[in-house]
Amino acid sequence: MIRKILDWGGYLGLAVLAAGVALPFVWPARAHQRGFLLLGGALLVVAALLARVEDYRDLLGRRTTRYGVNAAVMILLVLGVTGLVQALAAQHSWRYDLTENKRFSLSPQTVQLLQGLRTDVSATGFFRSDQPGKRVTEDLFKQYARYAGAGRFTWRIVDPDREPALARRYGIESYGTVVLETKTKSEKILDAEEEKLTNGLVKVTREGKRVVYVVQGHGEHELTNTERGGFSEAKAAMERTNYDVKPLVLVRESKVPADAAVVIIPGPRNDLLPPEFTALDAYINQGGKVLVMVNPFQGQAFKPYLEKYGFALGNDLVVEANPIGRLLGFEPYVLVVQQYERHPITRDSSGVMTIFPMTRSIGSAKVQPKGISFEPLARTSAQSWGETNRSELDRGVVKPDPEDPKGPLTVAAVATKDKARIVVYGTATLASNQGLNLQGNRDFFLNTVSWLAEEEDQISIRPKDPRQTPVFLNANQAQLVFLLPVVVVPGLVLAGGVVAVARRRGAQ
Repeated sequence: MIRKILDWGGYLGLAVLAAGVALPFVWPARAHQRGFLLLGGALLVVAALLARVEDYRDLLGRRTTRYGVNAAVMILLVLGVTGLVQALAAQHSWRYDLTENKRFSLSPQTVQLLQGLRTDVSATGFFRSDQPGKRVTEDLFKQYARYAGAGRFTWRIVDPDREPALARRYGIESYGTVVLETKTKSEKILDAEEEKLTNGLVKVTREGKRVVYVVQGHGEHELTNTERGGFSEAKAAMERTNYDVKPLVLVRESKVPADAAVVIIPGPRNDLLPPEFTALDAYINQGGKVLVMVNPFQGQAFKPYLEKYGFALGNDLVVEANPIGRLLGFEPYVLVVQQYERHPITRDSSGVMTIFPMTRSIGSAKVQPKGISFEPLARTSAQSWGETNRSELDRGVVKPDPEDPKGPLTVAAVATKDKARIVVYGTATLASNQGLNLQGNRDFFLNTVSWLAEEEDQISIRPKDPRQTPVFLNANQAQLVFLLPVVVVPGLVLAGGVVAVARRRGAQ
């Protein structure tokens, strides 16, 4: 009687196991209870099998049965391990980028922006099913969604040929377009690259635009000038990161506009007038943010003016004797800077070269004004010096003299006063059209602007260098690569087969 009950229990256990497997598909809301069904069904089946263990003893004693049971156990073990790995992979996504420059990983700036999202963002990519860039964009979307967390970033890929109505609604004119949306904003991106995607994400998640004013009228780098010495590239870079960039003629306005988030003074050749300095003082005293770039032997009125805020402009041109610049083809007046102090502006500059062309040194004032906090940002190497002899410079003769300041020399520094922030570069060429896209210059400049604007996550992302990393083999290594898969491994398999056949025939 008990055996019969257990037999029926075994049948019931099989039914319960089947129900546990089907539960997530039939009743998704109760999917979390499938574990109880699977455990209960398994216990009922095991109890039914144990009740008839005597009936199976003779059968299990046969050699063929043992082989079959061993094979079944191995199959179940493999299936179990595979299922466990699949379950862990579904719950925990893990990846590691082995490329030299982490070209398949998101930059720290993008990760910080995603982790700080406070608004839900949806991304729609319009790609043909056979379009090469589709897989790359999907991988990029998955990484964004992973770091955003809590469903803040959702995405989908749409074929515009199959859903033309949706493509028309978004005004899609070319394949590969991505549309970012929030409840109130949308942004269309033509190339799904990290830099453009992150900048688009900034635009749809920020309320309004911060205004950056660039002082003009004293021989500064002009915003509209597209030549080497112009400032049009810097203007475009700031606009891509959601800043509204406007010229500012202080002598005409007589004060800094109230909506100014940052004021930039890009290398004036002539001195500002006293009323203009007064307007800058009033702005700074109200917590203003200013970036001053003063080229060597120019803007002499800035030397006493900046001393009020803790800066000591060197009356020199920094010369670099370090061979790194020579290897890169630079003149000794073009500095390759790799030494940075700890600061939000330089937090991701480790290992990145910044090029400072034709720069002066910036020291700390001998007597620091009360309430001013001065910090260096970037320094030259110990092999540099500040050349102060202009007559020798004009003749093209440079050598360190006893009166010349010796390296390492500061070429960019920052000072804070209450809520005010001031950054000074010893050159404006770094951010000009000819210098902005050299090495890490663009990031250094944009990081400065974003720190001054108190939006440290709103920065331009340096595109990953699609550098190839070929493997070079010598003759012995190439021969090994050929012999191992073509000769050695097939030979071992063949030898193992011959030995197995020989042993089987010998046992008969």
